[in-house]
Amino acid sequence: MTAAVAEPRIVPRQTWIGLTLAGMIVAGWGSLHVYGVYFHRWGTSSLVIVPAIVAVQTWLSVGLFIVAHDAMHGSLAPGRPRLNAAVGRLTLGLYAGFRFDRLKTAHHAHHAAPGTADDPDFYAPAPRAFLPWFLNFFRTYFGWREMAVLTALVLIALFGLGARPANLLTFWAAPALLSALQLFTFGTWLPHRHTDQPFADAHHARSSGYGPVLSLLTCFHFGRHHEHHLSPWRPWWRLWRGES
Repeated sequence: MTAAVAEPRIVPRQTWIGLTLAGMIVAGWGSLHVYGVYFHRWGTSSLVIVPAIVAVQTWLSVGLFIVAHDAMHGSLAPGRPRLNAAVGRLTLGLYAGFRFDRLKTAHHAHHAAPGTADDPDFYAPAPRAFLPWFLNFFRTYFGWREMAVLTALVLIALFGLGARPANLLTFWAAPALLSALQLFTFGTWLPHRHTDQPFADAHHARSSGYGPVLSLLTCFHFGRHHEHHLSPWRPWWRLWRGES
């Protein structure tokens, strides 16, 4: 029997691939954002166009966060901490005005003690309940500073750049909120919630059984969460292969 070969921590062209995919996500998000917020005019065709744009923009917003997540682990551009930080700050800023360094510290605390009272992403008082956990999750990461940044951006968009309130709510606020719900559901609650089935190990994480397409659509393969905790150095586009 041939012994299993451990997967390398860094694969050829990993930085190039990661930055290219990140650029595609940022470009797609930016294009739809500019069109939706500043150029879309409402009409009968909006019944078809708007839901499609909101759905894609929600998914791309999830992608912005996942790119920043890889930057937190240094897997976006291995060996280049300043580049990781720069891209992480950009994508989190676009996503919701979040602070990269603060989220990075919290995320590493999550990896240090997953599923415990010391885990900022875990809700120990109700480890099965969705809504209390989500509200606590939202309060943990969306504070007064983020509110102030988003308020300033909204005022600039409305009064400085001429955005329409309906467009801003539909193409910016709605995808941001929906993506937060999507990230929490598939990247935190489902992997770490308590069930009658015990966790496999001290990572207190389980993975979705989705195929590669659904895994990509739900959370950029972040639903393969046990694999992520076993190999946090793996970027999102290498997670779909499963454990090795």
